[in-house]
Amino acid sequence: MRILAIETSCDETGIAIVEAKLTRTLPKQINVLSNALVSQAALHAQFGGVFPSVARREHGKNIIPLLVHALKEAKMLKKLKTPRKLDKKEERQLAKIFNKEAELFTVLKESLLSSRIPKIDAIAVTSGPGLEPALWVGINTAEGLGALWGVPVIPVNHMEGHIVAALMALVPKKKSAYTLKPTQYPSLALLISGGHTELVLMPSAGKYKMLGQTRDDAVGEAFDKVARMLGLAYPGGPEVSRLAEKAPEGQKLSAPLPRPMLKSDDYDFSFSGLKTSVLYAIKKFESLDDRDRELIAKDFEDSVTEVLVAKTLRAAKQYKVKEIILGGGVTANKKIRKTFETTVARELSGTSLFIPDVHLSGDNGLMIGVAALLRRKTKKHIKAQGTLHLAKPVTKTLAELRKKK
Repeated sequence: MRILAIETSCDETGIAIVEAKLTRTLPKQINVLSNALVSQAALHAQFGGVFPSVARREHGKNIIPLLVHALKEAKMLKKLKTPRKLDKKEERQLAKIFNKEAELFTVLKESLLSSRIPKIDAIAVTSGPGLEPALWVGINTAEGLGALWGVPVIPVNHMEGHIVAALMALVPKKKSAYTLKPTQYPSLALLISGGHTELVLMPSAGKYKMLGQTRDDAVGEAFDKVARMLGLAYPGGPEVSRLAEKAPEGQKLSAPLPRPMLKSDDYDFSFSGLKTSVLYAIKKFESLDDRDRELIAKDFEDSVTEVLVAKTLRAAKQYKVKEIILGGGVTANKKIRKTFETTVARELSGTSLFIPDVHLSGDNGLMIGVAALLRRKTKKHIKAQGTLHLAKPVTKTLAELRKKK
């Protein structure tokens, strides 16, 4: 089966083409024919965060050129002697799909009607969660290609993609082939990114139970906001981590930052108060020098890591899980990775830990394509779902409680 995958949930446009022989169990090998990515991080850095309208505009500009690049890389873009012409029915159908993306429709026709229909079995696309304006660009493109090429479209949950990314392992001596590590159940997934902090129990394949989530800021969002307070660039996670690494060994803040909800009797998280504590810590200094900034960054990173590890390990012990899976962009953090590795090895010797390779930790089309290989459930009309969950949350977030009022 050959799948073209599209990812546009936030500020990265990802296109991947994957191929695998389907079996009743996991594919023995997944060949990556193309894996292309365009990041908008530099553009959004000037705003200090992602603006949905800007992200949507940039996805619209990038997605078709990136698609053409991916098809060329996979050697699947073959020119026709005479460009194909859409009949009236096809024109109406595609115009309806792209009714809010007229310019994108024009670029798609100009770029693809002069080429043969590629040998694609299905198109996978992120349907949520994420920024809805950005998601719609990917969904409209996927449905347009599906209609143009006559192939089905598979909606993929972005967070399921992050789980799959942690289970992918490169085939030795090959740069573009992966195997999937078989999952033993029950397993536990900690999903940490700019928009999400979720602890999810997986009792069996494809089944999810939400144990806890952030009640306010996601952990990646907290990193970004603290970076801004410390005068660091966006995205803030890598910048805070680099600053924390410079902090002298053994030195600490005179008043350590709190470890929010560390001992609460649930599996929820909260990072808004920690962010406020960083602001108060900064204000205590008459003038903030490099050493002060390093110590604040280190204690913030230590606090986040301690809370994430403690709650995950407590859930792993309670539910007697056989595996812990980390997913999402924040898993690239060296401190978090190392602490999970050493703590799980020390306290849960019979439990396996899976963390994605750093290059697969962020948003990408490859993880969406591989997730689609496992799901393969097509849908005719896909909606962008910005707050899509893997499972029903057990508690309300602060934003959801405010909406009810």
